[in-house]
Formats: sequence, structure tokens, C-alpha cells
Amino acid sequence: MMARTPRNTLSAELIVRTALELMEAKGTEQFSLRGVAAELGVGPMALYTYFRNKDELYDAVRDHLMGLLPDVPRDVPWPDQVRAVCGSLRILMLQHPCLAQVLASRPLAGHETARVAEGLLGVLRSAGFDPETAARTHTTLFTYVLGAVTWEIQMAAERRDPEAWRRLRTTMESLSAREFPTVVELAPELARTTGGDEQFDYGLDLLLAGLRTPS
Repeated sequence: MMARTPRNTLSAELIVRTALELMEAKGTEQFSLRGVAAELGVGPMALYTYFRNKDELYDAVRDHLMGLLPDVPRDVPWPDQVRAVCGSLRILMLQHPCLAQVLASRPLAGHETARVAEGLLGVLRSAGFDPETAARTHTTLFTYVLGAVTWEIQMAAERRDPEAWRRLRTTMESLSAREFPTVVELAPELARTTGGDEQFDYGLDLLLAGLRTPS
């Protein structure tokens, strides 16, 4: 039987930590307020004292994780500041894959998400970019990091699943060299670009190279 949380020890912080543990163990698809309550050994209504609904708890978990991000370094050029922000977000999502799922489902909610946006937008504005360019660049960088990490997490999961990895290898090996000559030729290279620091930095550098420093 699940041990009950001792009387008067339930708190928002404990609920958030428990929700995060469940998300990381079972994924966000299996996450529910009822499941969190069961894990804590309390009735579901006890959680409504702290969170009105599942979305509020989602946002609290995301804010907790986003609050772990370091501040933007101020003693380096702006491109390196951008790299630091994007790199830190990637590492955090790789450490907590559920964060990528939560950000994808509720990308614009939460004070800590706004704090991260404020840091990156501040870097771009301080570098001299006009408001629209700064906003477009921020959105492009955020979606790049989220997409790249989501892909990296999925590919890592497939590598850990022997059956999924076998299916992928079988698919690649079954491709016709006549119909897909370039894909077949570059199969080894494609396999090496499914994730990792080098691939992430390559994509980020491509995006930064497209930015013209304001005169």
C-alpha cells in the first residue's frame, strides 16, 4: 500500500517534485492529478488547494525546471551569449526529457519561460537588432532547440530499444540505390548526425551565420 503523506506536510513544492518524478518515470501522456495524489497517498481534492487543474501543475513543473537554467553570461560577445542560452536549454531538456514535451504542449505559459525569453531577447536587443528581428530570431532559436532536442531524445530512445533500432536499420538497408541514390550513399553520414553536441552546434552556427550584425 502507498504510504500516506504525513498530515500538514503537503506543499506545492512537494507536489511539483512528485509530479516531476512521475513525468520522468511514465511520460507526460500518463500524467494526471489523480496519479500524483495516489503517489502522495492523499485524495485528489487535496491537490486542488495548491493547483486548480492539471495545466497549472504542468506550468509549475515547467517553471521549476526552467528556473534551473543559469543566467546569461555577460562577459562574452552576443553570439556566445546566444550559444550559452541555447546550449543550457538543450542540456536541461536532455536531462529532463519531459520538459521538451511540456514546452511543446504549453510553450508560452509560465514566468520562468518568460524569464528565459527576456534574457535571450535582451541579448539580441543589446546587440542592436530591431524589435521585429529580435523577436523573429528568438522564436527561430527556441523552435530550433526544441525541435533538435525532441529529435535527439527520440533517436536516443530508439537506440536503446533493440527492436526499434532493428526496424530502422532494416528500413535503411532495404532502400533501393536506384530510387534513393543519395540517401543510400550518405547513410553513414546521416546516422552520425542524429544528435550530439557537434550536430547541435552545427545547426546553431548555421542560424547565427544568417544574422547580420546591426551597423
